[in-house]
Amino acid sequence: MPLYDEAFALIRANLEELKTGNKVSKFRRAVAVGTLTKVQLEALNQQRQLPLYPPMIEEVVFIGSHIYNSRIEEDGYTIDDVLDQIASAMDSISVVHAGPGMTAMQNLSPRADRYGNFVRDKLILECSGRYPRPELFSVMPKGDRIKPKKPLKE
Repeated sequence: MPLYDEAFALIRANLEELKTGNKVSKFRRAVAVGTLTKVQLEALNQQRQLPLYPPMIEEVVFIGSHIYNSRIEEDGYTIDDVLDQIASAMDSISVVHAGPGMTAMQNLSPRADRYGNFVRDKLILECSGRYPRPELFSVMPKGDRIKPKKPLKE
C-alpha cells in the first residue's frame, strides 16, 4: 500500500491541530505520508513532460489545511471519513489523470462509505509548492449523494 505505516497518525495529528483553530505548526507542516507506485509516478511525470515541467519523485507529503476546510468544515465529514477517503484514493490501484491545471488520482473501485454511498475517492496532487514531492492537497468522495449531517453552528 502506498501509505506509510505511520501515515494515519501523521494525517490525524495535522487535522486535529487544524481543528483547534491553529495553523499546522512548522514542525508538522509537510509530513511524508506515502509514495506513488512506479506506474502512478510514471503517469504523473509523463503528463508533466508536455508543458516541460520537471519530474516529481514518488514521496507524497501532506499538510491538510484545504482538506480540513473543504471536507470537514464545509461538507461535515469526520477525520475518520477523511482518512478512509485518503486511504482509498492513495491505493496502489488508483489511476493518475490530468485536467487543466491539476493532477488527480482516483480509485475506480467503489467503496462503501458510512452514509450509504458507494464512492470512488479522488485526490488532487499539488505539484509545485513542495517540489519535487507532490502534496496531497485535496480529496473528494465522488458519488457521495448522501452527505453527513453537519453540526449546527452557534
